[in-house]
This record gives sequence, C-alpha cells and structure tokens, in this order.
Amino acid sequence: MLPFRSEIRNSPAQQTIKVFLSDESLDSKIKSHLEHFKEIELIEIQQSVGRNRADENITIFLKDDVDINKMKTSIDSSLWWYFEQDMVDE
Repeated sequence: MLPFRSEIRNSPAQQTIKVFLSDESLDSKIKSHLEHFKEIELIEIQQSVGRNRADENITIFLKDDVDINKMKTSIDSSLWWYFEQDMVDE
C-alpha cells in the first residue's frame, strides 16, 4: 500500500490539491512538512466525504497564479522524500 495519494480537485471557488494518507495519524506532521512551500496559501485537515476514501484528507489551497500541475508534482516529490527519509530513520 502506498503511503499517500494526491489528487487535483476543481471547484467553482478554487482548485485544490487533496492528499490522502494511508496513516492518518501523520496528518499533522505532513501538514507541517508542506508549510515550507511559498506557493501554498492555506493547508487544512478536513473530513473526507465519499466512499472508498480515507476519513480525513489534507486540503491544500494555492496562491493565485500558481500552476497547480507543477505544484502537485512538487508536493508529490516532497512527500516521497519525506516517506523515504522516515523509512531510513526506522
């Protein structure tokens, strides 16, 4: 099982990136880890709605004029690095 899954979500108000973690106990740590991106306006831990989903997700709101596809790639890379480091530390 992968440690996370991320998706771009379109809404009328603003595009977001949602991150679903396999281990929801890491939500706060991952939220803190992602706060270093200057392109991110806000990060929230939210309850997920829908079936076959985690109970919670990390929702990332980007600043205006940020390329969401590039940011998703950057966030995914950063999360892979985070989980690889975590496995090395064990």
